Amino acid sequence: MCGITGYLAPPGDRADTMTARVRGMADAIAYRGPDSRGDWVDANAGIALGHLRLAIVDLTPAGHQPMPSASGRYVLDFNGEIYNHAALRAELDAAGKAPNWRGHSDTETLLAGFDAWGVEPTLARAVGMFAIALWDRQDRSLTLIRDRLGEKPIYYGWQGTGPARTFLFGSELKALAAHPAFEGRIRRDVLPEFLRHGHVGEDRSIHDGIAKVRPGEMVTVSLTAPEPAPRPYWSGATVAATRGGPGAPRFATPEAAVDALETLLLDAVGQQLMADVPLGAFLSGGIDSSTIVALMQRLSDRPALTFSIGFHEARYNEAEHAKAVAKHLGTDHTELYVGEAELLAVVPRLATMYDEPFADSSQIPTFMVAQLARQHVTVALSGDGGDELFAGYDRYAQGAALMARAGRLPLPLRRAGAAAVRALPMALTDAVMERFRPTPQGKEPNGQRLRRLADYLQSANTDELHRKLVSRWRFPEDAVPGARPVPTMLDALAPARGDLSDIERMMQLDMLTYMPDDILAKVDRATMAVSLESRAPFLDHRVVEFAWALPLDYKRREGKSKWALRQVLYRHVPRELVERPKMGFEVPIGPWLRGPLRDWAAALLDPARLRREGWFEPAVIARTWDEHLSGRCNWGMQLWNVLMFQAWLEARQ
Repeated sequence: MCGITGYLAPPGDRADTMTARVRGMADAIAYRGPDSRGDWVDANAGIALGHLRLAIVDLTPAGHQPMPSASGRYVLDFNGEIYNHAALRAELDAAGKAPNWRGHSDTETLLAGFDAWGVEPTLARAVGMFAIALWDRQDRSLTLIRDRLGEKPIYYGWQGTGPARTFLFGSELKALAAHPAFEGRIRRDVLPEFLRHGHVGEDRSIHDGIAKVRPGEMVTVSLTAPEPAPRPYWSGATVAATRGGPGAPRFATPEAAVDALETLLLDAVGQQLMADVPLGAFLSGGIDSSTIVALMQRLSDRPALTFSIGFHEARYNEAEHAKAVAKHLGTDHTELYVGEAELLAVVPRLATMYDEPFADSSQIPTFMVAQLARQHVTVALSGDGGDELFAGYDRYAQGAALMARAGRLPLPLRRAGAAAVRALPMALTDAVMERFRPTPQGKEPNGQRLRRLADYLQSANTDELHRKLVSRWRFPEDAVPGARPVPTMLDALAPARGDLSDIERMMQLDMLTYMPDDILAKVDRATMAVSLESRAPFLDHRVVEFAWALPLDYKRREGKSKWALRQVLYRHVPRELVERPKMGFEVPIGPWLRGPLRDWAAALLDPARLRREGWFEPAVIARTWDEHLSGRCNWGMQLWNVLMFQAWLEARQ
């Protein structure tokens, strides 16, 4: 895993000036590649490429980047892994199209494919995760490419005016910000989206003029055709809507599907064991990570290295379950129990670790387990993607059931009922409901929960309900004066649904938005901050296409989610070790903000400060903060979004 960066500008600067600039950009993200660094500059063409290497495959200088192709046409700046690169080499050799190999890196294999087959045909053959910057010396064009599911990030955009106008790109915004042309204007219109979801998603960034390459997309620019031209080479939206595509498998029985799934997952995990450095896996003891570790152990001739974080509070702790799974499988297991003080110590680092505002509080334990694993390995496999592909989130079944029941009532009647609920004093509803369902520690009070459920009830369709289910602020526009919210794939830009059921529609939308913009962004920044590569076998695109070809009944059956995946796991781990309610990587943000983080939060949310900075409406934030401190509501997640923006804003000054 690596960091990439660079820029394209009208010729004029000397080569040494360009080299110094691109090295400065690389310095800003040096932790992404501590093993070596490289740069490549063509002053006549105005292109500079910078690379930081975390050496995983071919640790020799033969893997050094940026790397020119054997033909001399292409220069590649590559972050990622091509897991089937040995098979691609064999195909090139058999066809007589291979160069004289200099080493055994997947970077060299990728370049040979570009020379022999072209860029898009090579991508179609490749199984992997990647962010690519490819300079075509023949066409004098730069193409940026992101992997199909969005595991690896890449930002880009034109900055500056006139002769100084420069096209910047990089793995993180820090790299772009290190170039003198970077303007750094905050884009107000994305702040409602950030408050709603805790991230800035899809092709947007927090900065004006800076975009992200979407998953499965390539973007080409040149000095003669400067307008970025994005185009997809693979579409997750289409794969979902067409249930895996025209060549998707169909199965006579559920058992045949489970057999095929296990075979495919064994191949995916086996390919991702490719490494010339120590490799392990994150293990929570849940279905997803346990499946990956079980298959990893089956393919290994020695105990797999596994890692878990434990918490002293039982309601947050999964470490005991992970330990039991590890013992059964015979892995070499390492666990670390952390207390409140250790978790809180991470908070000051978040604003710079996530160099774009990011507010999923599980970012804290994710960083800690990555830090633990890095003490022993350079690569760690994870179970990311299992929920989105195999209907794992509780909100899928709950949302579909709510829509089925609510749909029996006319929408005006549902809206009237919701208005009536919201008109009730929250203290009254709390007092009444508390007798029947005491509020769990750290959770929202019953009156607040009832209002949220009433809001769900008045949803006109599945898309509207799903957007509410994944939103934190109900009306984020109220908190950001003057913002015009941008259209997203969760509203105006929603992809084609086809004949997907309500559950499948929510899975599709999560795969396209929540997974790359939250889950994968969280893991990338947390692992890269400690120079650890994370791999997700479920996101092998062949597994993704297979999962979408499975009937929903193979994913959710007999009231259980992930049915087919569970059947694979039960072949390796007794079901009693993994059958329990889903927990997630939760931390008690709400109580923390009333306790040890109160002074820190109060300083960032000070009304005079908010008024001076001008991004948020002080009265809205103050009311939310007061309600939270009083205990009438638990606005922990909502306030965490504001605080992560405020902390990020403070860190960049």
